[in-house]
Amino acid sequence: MMTSSIFLGMIGPWQIALIVVIVLLLFGGKKIPELMRGLGSGIKEFKDASKEDEDPKIDEKN
Repeated sequence: MMTSSIFLGMIGPWQIALIVVIVLLLFGGKKIPELMRGLGSGIKEFKDASKEDEDPKIDEKN
């Protein structure tokens, strides 16, 4: 756990720029919007599922 906090403290603007360039080289400019759309829909589904678990339906009769 200690090493992860050390590494997170070392990330600066140049490291973030390097990561962005590497991602662009690996996936290409056309593929990134598709990846982000998929990531966004996955996060939305996760939030919807967690809301359903938190709020049980009281009016539900079987």
